[in-house]
Amino acid sequence: MTKRIAVTKKKSDFNPHAFLSTIGAGRNILSLGKMKTIFSQGDSTDGLYFIQQGKIRLTVVSEGGKEATLGVLGDGDFFGESGLAGQVRRMASAVAMTDCILLHIEKKAMMLAMSLEPKLSALFVKYLLKRNIRYQDDLVDQLFNSSEKRLARILLLMAHFGKEGVSETVIPRLTQETLAEMVGTTRSRVSFFMNRFRKLGFINYDFGENLHVHSSLLNIVLHDDDGTSTDDDGRNSSRRLGKQNLEPPAEPGRRPDKERAKRPLLLAPK
Repeated sequence: MTKRIAVTKKKSDFNPHAFLSTIGAGRNILSLGKMKTIFSQGDSTDGLYFIQQGKIRLTVVSEGGKEATLGVLGDGDFFGESGLAGQVRRMASAVAMTDCILLHIEKKAMMLAMSLEPKLSALFVKYLLKRNIRYQDDLVDQLFNSSEKRLARILLLMAHFGKEGVSETVIPRLTQETLAEMVGTTRSRVSFFMNRFRKLGFINYDFGENLHVHSSLLNIVLHDDDGTSTDDDGRNSSRRLGKQNLEPPAEPGRRPDKERAKRPLLLAPK
């Protein structure tokens, strides 16, 4: 007698990337134009967003009316997720810097999906950890690096430097006021350093409303604060920089960048 073996069809694996690129219960696609406000500081939280395409800028305004830029996010980034932790009001504003395609996910839909699908939870937690590391790096950058290095680092991060296959790229052109907010310096200093970068061929403005960032800008981040830097082939490039290394006056009440940029010595464990 032949036994019949019942064959059950294996359930298809959950694909978190498909979840974040399609509409469904509690998920809808938003297409927004440049400069469109996505949400404003003080609005009630109504879920989070996933950037399928485009760039957005997060800003916060003090009671005195002073605005600060918290960051610029792009393809594959989440934002507005604070409501998942119980926050009822938006603590920042989000504005589209370019034409954007966003996926809006309601809080209940996201919480349910993460409770049922470990792959989505793992992807989201990994993203949050990477962003937390970025915030720590930003703090170290503010404490120990010169404003020139901080500006170069921000431009490289916006250009996704370090990702495989990326050597130079075009990014939306920010105003010098916005860059100054992100760097933590004055507009005049940003103007000084941007002109230096352009003269050295690290950036290029000849792209309409965009800015072309070359990977060679990494020379600024890597060079010591003694007026020298290192070329890609390891040679000293102080001659190339020449008098361009002269810095603008220090900001009132703050140390000159060359003094500010000294990192504390790390003692080797005994």
